[in-house]
Amino acid sequence: MIVRSLTDIEGTDRETRGETFLARRLLLARDGLGYSFHDTTLYTGTQTNMHYKNHQETVYCIEGKATLTDHTNGEVYEIRSGTVYVLDGHEKHTLDVEETVRMICVFTPALVGQEIHDEEGAYPLLEPGEAKVE
Repeated sequence: MIVRSLTDIEGTDRETRGETFLARRLLLARDGLGYSFHDTTLYTGTQTNMHYKNHQETVYCIEGKATLTDHTNGEVYEIRSGTVYVLDGHEKHTLDVEETVRMICVFTPALVGQEIHDEEGAYPLLEPGEAKVE
């Protein structure tokens, strides 16, 4: 059984900060579940471009308000507390944050830990034990 809290991971390698976000990665590849589980905050007034070519992601918004633009079809969606979206087709997308959002995210395959978005908005596909991304 795994029992872990946000306070357990604060300041550890399970916490990753970017210009637009704070990702607290409660479960990672090394936990052996085949997926990773994250508590992510994106800040008011920011825009994040993403394109998870190597992963699928399920996102459940529990706080805040944002606009999601799907660049594969031009659709625009309002994201707010209680909304789930699934990037099951590796969709290139942008999240424009109107009010700080807090999201619960599941990635498959699981992230290793310190992955950050590359120039295309993707995470590299790493295996457990590989060097962390700086």
